[in-house]
Formats: sequence, C-alpha cells, structure tokens
Amino acid sequence: MKLSGKVAVVTGAGQGLGEAIAVRFAREGAAVMVNDYNAETAARTAEQVRAAGGRAAVTVGSVTDEALVKVMMERTVKELGGLGILVNNAGITRDKLLRDLTVEDWDAVINLNLRGTFLCSKYATPHMVSARWGRVINMSSRAHLGNKGQTNYSASKAGVIGFSRSLSMEVGKFGITVNCIAPGVIATPGVTSLPHYQSLVDRVAPTLPIPRLGKPEDVAGVAAFLASDDAEYVTGETIHVSGGRYGS
Repeated sequence: MKLSGKVAVVTGAGQGLGEAIAVRFAREGAAVMVNDYNAETAARTAEQVRAAGGRAAVTVGSVTDEALVKVMMERTVKELGGLGILVNNAGITRDKLLRDLTVEDWDAVINLNLRGTFLCSKYATPHMVSARWGRVINMSSRAHLGNKGQTNYSASKAGVIGFSRSLSMEVGKFGITVNCIAPGVIATPGVTSLPHYQSLVDRVAPTLPIPRLGKPEDVAGVAAFLASDDAEYVTGETIHVSGGRYGS
C-alpha cells in the first residue's frame, strides 16, 4: 500500500496502459480520477479501481480541451480530497511515411500527445506545489529514438521527454518529481487486435534480451514505483520498459 492516502489522475485510462496503471494505483491504496474520451471504457476502469479497493471518479473528454482539463483537476481535489499524482498517458498514433503524412495527422498526434501533457501538468502542478509533494509521470515511448513511419509520433514522444526534464527543474524544490516512462512493444488491446499481431510477436520477441512482448502490468509496476516515496530522489529521468529494445 505504497500509495495509501494519495490521489491520482490517470489520463487515457479506459484501456491498455492507463487502465493497468489506474488499477495498480488502487491496489497500492490510491484514489483515482479516471479520464478517457470513451465514457463506457472509463466507467469500466473506474469499477475495476473500486473493486481493487480504491475510490474513483470519472472525467470523460479529451485532454486537449483546456477548460475540461482545468475542471478535471478541480473536481479531483473536491471529490477525491487532493491531487498528488498525475499520469499523462493519453495518446494516439497516426503512422505514415512523411510523404503521405497530412497536416491533420501531424496536428492530431502533437495535440493529444504533447499539448495534453502540457495542459494536464499546467493545471495539476499548482495543487502539488500547495501540498509540497507531487509526482508527474509522463508516457513517452521507445519511439522517441525514432521509428520509420512515425515522424509525428516520435517527435511528440521526444518532446514529452524534453518537457519533462524542463518541468523537473522548475518544480523539484516543491517536492515534486517529474519522470517519463518509455514503453517498447506492449501487448495492449490496441496491439493485440492488429491483424499482423502474431507476425509482430514472431519478428520482435526473439530479438529482445527479454524475449517476449511487454505486458501493461510491466509498465504499471514502474509507474507505481515512480509515484511512491521510494522514488523521491528520482526526477527528470526516462525509464525504458522495453525488454531491452532500443533499436528499430
């Protein structure tokens, strides 16, 4: 129960990594504000949080919406009693070679992955400053090192790392840490539903020092560590959860 008494906001928590993190936090004793653009999946995750012993509230909508983000943070404090942990997990991909990438593809990825991280951090950290304690955990990706067909996504995830390092320098004196998690290929529902999923497993897994695809729980465990007092002297860092995968 390393997070007993803590309150977390987890964005993009309707499925996959966000869902696993929200449930793990609940098992560690935290209350969780579950955010997702899909009301049905958000409600399902909130029920899992409660089943795991945590209190839960739900905010439905996109973290690119400044007004919604501001209200979400205020609701978290009012309904759950505080706001000490923020996990910026909401994100999308729109993979194409640069020659085929549209402005809309670029803007959609940058807005959700990077603008959403900015907005949530902007409106969550003042509550942490007031409490003189906080944890900001931003979801980057191994793709920050570059992937063919992901110029928009890789740029957004590299931007998250730069943003996080800069923010860590601003808020460390208030007892707030800011770190990134960079997952590799994780078997989330979005990945396992791909038509070429098995060929992906067959191609990637044997090349890894740990020869399997990651599980959402692998990422959730690292998030739980970074959110805890055990990580109070870790800030501005990027932890890869990739089974040792760094190349493409």
